[in-house]
Amino acid sequence: MITVSMNNADEQALNSAIGRMLSDATVTAQTLPQCPEIALWLVEPTAMQRPFSADEIRTIQDNPAYWAFCWASGQVLAREILANPHWVAGKKVMDFGAGSGVVAVACVLAGAREVIACDIDPDALLASAANARLNGVDYRLHGDLFAFDEPLDLLIAADVLYDRANLPLLDIFRAKANAVLVADSRIKDFDFPPYQALGRHESFTVPDLDELDEFRWVTLYRA
Repeated sequence: MITVSMNNADEQALNSAIGRMLSDATVTAQTLPQCPEIALWLVEPTAMQRPFSADEIRTIQDNPAYWAFCWASGQVLAREILANPHWVAGKKVMDFGAGSGVVAVACVLAGAREVIACDIDPDALLASAANARLNGVDYRLHGDLFAFDEPLDLLIAADVLYDRANLPLLDIFRAKANAVLVADSRIKDFDFPPYQALGRHESFTVPDLDELDEFRWVTLYRA
């Protein structure tokens, strides 16, 4: 277990951000069940367990705070990176679609030389920065993969293929980095050479959204 550093300013800023999704939602610092070395500012579970009005559902859909959850693929990747530090040790790594920044945190803890958390959502970058401070690590933030022109040893992406329209990203990842590590629970019959499966792991979102069983199985792919 690590010692986390609570920051009231971070909590207040993230509470303001998540309020745009759901007015009575708040964040709390939560340890990941499958990766207890890491804690994250995540939505307080009870806020998501009550019935929502039609207006609230529309607001949630218009302002989804993806960064306020640690999705199954992110939890699996963080755990596996810490269990296999040679994947990232001494390397320059990008966590694409960083969300909460969980994978970026894991990469720093596993000994990466430099880590970039990349996300187009400004609130996700806010959360990634707050979660870096919470875990006592440091990494860079970037908002646009297409504008990033530095060499990368490894690009990591979790749960970014939820829409098949995103599949062309797989080729873009390979063009941006020497190696790519993808975690996905959505695409069936994944067949995109040279990506090869590394393993399949059962997990869940934190807080648990009681998703369909098929989405609780995460497969890791490497190119």
